[in-house]
Amino acid sequence: MSRVSPFAGLLFDATRTGPLDRVTAPPYDVISPEDEARYRRASPFNIVRLVLTRDEPGDDGAEVKYARAGSLLSSWREGLVLVPDQVPAYYPYEMRFVLGGRPRRLRGLICQVELEPWGGSIVPHEETMAGPVEDRLHLMRSTKANLSAIHAVFRGPCPGFGKLLHRVAGEAPIAEVHDEEGVEHRLWRLPETAKGAGEVAGWLEDEQLLIADGHHRYTMALRYRNEIRSRYGAGPWDQVMMLVVPADQAPPVLPIHRIVLRGLVPIAGARVRDLQEVLAQVSDDEVVYGTVALQEGELVHRVRALDGSPPTVCALHEQVLGGLDASRDLTFTADAVAAETAVREGRAAGALFLPPTTTARIREVIERGGRLPQKSTYFWPKPRTGLVLRPLS
Repeated sequence: MSRVSPFAGLLFDATRTGPLDRVTAPPYDVISPEDEARYRRASPFNIVRLVLTRDEPGDDGAEVKYARAGSLLSSWREGLVLVPDQVPAYYPYEMRFVLGGRPRRLRGLICQVELEPWGGSIVPHEETMAGPVEDRLHLMRSTKANLSAIHAVFRGPCPGFGKLLHRVAGEAPIAEVHDEEGVEHRLWRLPETAKGAGEVAGWLEDEQLLIADGHHRYTMALRYRNEIRSRYGAGPWDQVMMLVVPADQAPPVLPIHRIVLRGLVPIAGARVRDLQEVLAQVSDDEVVYGTVALQEGELVHRVRALDGSPPTVCALHEQVLGGLDASRDLTFTADAVAAETAVREGRAAGALFLPPTTTARIREVIERGGRLPQKSTYFWPKPRTGLVLRPLS
């Protein structure tokens, strides 16, 4: 049973910070070093200063950077840069964007969700890595807040849920941001006493929530809950902030490509002209992936069909990448051009390109008792970090 409820969020006061475009950012794990620097320049209150900790000259120990984030959050609260809502609320959320030349829209609800072990009403679809979980756990211990919403998808359709979001979307949002990728983000407040709010928990209690984005944060939240509960019992650490979206809206699932840093690059398949041709031929229906590698100083592109059924990323790891250590030999990017550039400039031995997949195919893997390899899917667009935070105190 999925247990969702409202919470009293922390929101930036735009009269103190200026436009919210300057203080919000994408999820921490898709921000490049160049983008991080740009966000830091944009505002002294940009959320990256909390979600992306970094060592500074004179730091005495690895924990200093996390403590600095905790102190910074406290100072923003004390200075009323971040202001708490006075009553618990749900936060309806909408993303408008263009994909493949077609206008699209995703609507969901930011709420707090009761934590439970994986596999019940909350299910993962990707493997996790230890390093990011540890990093997020250290940050959580210091800030004692959910700084960004985990993104989850439920099967739906849920007529009541959709009607509620449609009604709320007719009102003026409390926050609106246009991001660097052309996505319009809008946020509303739905107090727990508002019409329809009391029905949300009942609508979602029988839904299974598939984690689309935030596996490491959810894993961290389970660990944090266990260590705090052992000392203090039940409390706000028993929930986590989550954006829940119905799958009948078909959230786009874009690929994450593999960059081979070292070792032998699996070169096979038919040669094609260039990266554009590779991306035109990769196919989840036909389980086709692409490669690029330097051969005798020449950049060579190929495509190859694999055995088995989609998603293609599963077949790729089973049939091609089984001999590589993902934590050591691979890195990941959703930017195909960046992957090709790394090979061209000699910073990588090769790259492998994957096609988009669907939420339905991800669910098929889960229902067979499996998981996708880590960094297999890129649900897009990404919820904006910083529009609302969930403090644990």
